[in-house]
Amino acid sequence: MPFQILIVDHDENVASELASQFRESGTEASVVLTGEQAWPVASSGQCDVIICNTNLTGDVGGKQLIQRVLAELPGLPVVVWTERARVDDAFTYAQLGVYAYKLKGEDDAGLVADILAMLADGASGDPDRKHLPFSQYHSLNQRTADVFRTAVDQVAQTNATVLITGESGTGKELLARTVHAASLRKDQPFVAVNASALPETLVESELFGHEKGAFTGASAQRIGRFEAAEGGTFFLDEIGDLSPVVQSKLLRVLQEHVIERIGSNTPVHVDVRIIAATNKNLKSLVQKGIFREDLYYRLSVIELELPPLRERSEDIPGLAVYFMNRFRRQVGRSRLVLTRDALTALQGYSWPGNVRELANVMERAVILAKGDRIDVRDLSATIRSTQPKPPSLRDLRTARANFERDFILRALQRNDGNVSETSATLGLARKNLQEKIRRYEIDVDALRTTARQNKGGQASEDDA
Repeated sequence: MPFQILIVDHDENVASELASQFRESGTEASVVLTGEQAWPVASSGQCDVIICNTNLTGDVGGKQLIQRVLAELPGLPVVVWTERARVDDAFTYAQLGVYAYKLKGEDDAGLVADILAMLADGASGDPDRKHLPFSQYHSLNQRTADVFRTAVDQVAQTNATVLITGESGTGKELLARTVHAASLRKDQPFVAVNASALPETLVESELFGHEKGAFTGASAQRIGRFEAAEGGTFFLDEIGDLSPVVQSKLLRVLQEHVIERIGSNTPVHVDVRIIAATNKNLKSLVQKGIFREDLYYRLSVIELELPPLRERSEDIPGLAVYFMNRFRRQVGRSRLVLTRDALTALQGYSWPGNVRELANVMERAVILAKGDRIDVRDLSATIRSTQPKPPSLRDLRTARANFERDFILRALQRNDGNVSETSATLGLARKNLQEKIRRYEIDVDALRTTARQNKGGQASEDDA
């Protein structure tokens, strides 16, 4: 059954153009012009995503409709699609848990692609896939979003070796897949190997392959994972667990782009991009003599670090609802709602297992939930016993200030540091924007310099 997209917008022509993009990709999309028309469709379960303009005519405004959907249908992904992005609105919707807050016409094709990828992954039925809603490229956490933006905008189009660090379960393979999908190698294989999951006696054979008769049990020639990734990307997870022998062979692959199968002295050329990942401190392992220093420097040409989930709690609502819908589809449940008490409990937990642990918790909750609601009682005992501290007024003010600064910074980056254009985009008086730039100590000149370097020319300049 094809996915159904509901687009709610007073401008029928613009909405119909967006709907056409979905239909061209094989996804059903319908358009309604008012909140009164949208609610019956959304509440009856006839759509998988709702894209809503904040400026609707009629008795039910856009903000009203969005708030009602988020409150009463939290399992339904909501995308806010607006003519003018406002800091206050973006902050409010982010706290409510919308999946994305997008400016109309800014990148509608990218929005369509993101939504289709999210829906396809949620219905895949493959428990080993780790894709997340809108990737983490659209994370509400500035640090996480910046990592993915750097990976896509600056790293992916090169052939540089990448080292991804971060605690177990933070999404390192997702980041590697994101780099691959945005690269020139995207149509070639992506081969992933977890070094810690392979018996030490089989690691070399798995990675480099072997010839017939190379050892007892080698009854036929075997092509290793490096050769299987020819032309594409080879992702090696938990690289800190490799033995010294394998480290030496990996260094040769990085230096000379050749491998030798076990039992053969004939070099085989391989054209692969290597992305490695680890949850260990490789510098510390180098100092202890456990990990080769030359290999470390070869691997860390580009180093990307993913923060743990406990440091980006603002992403928990969106991730929880995403995983709920993903597993709901797998077990055939027509509708589930995540209660606010359950969400509060999830946000108050420290998540030592990070995003992977959250996925497991939501899978359990989907299976055990009675009726159409996931409540606190459906969560694990560890989470149920966690009582989050109520946020103080100072915490809220700090969160709001941080969000406003990040929002303004992103807008300035999109406009290459041009204050006038950013002022118009945000619907904020230029004088007020300049004051906020000074208050938040945003270096506009640095943004312009970066824009000039990226474009190889002159970025527009105005006085900040």
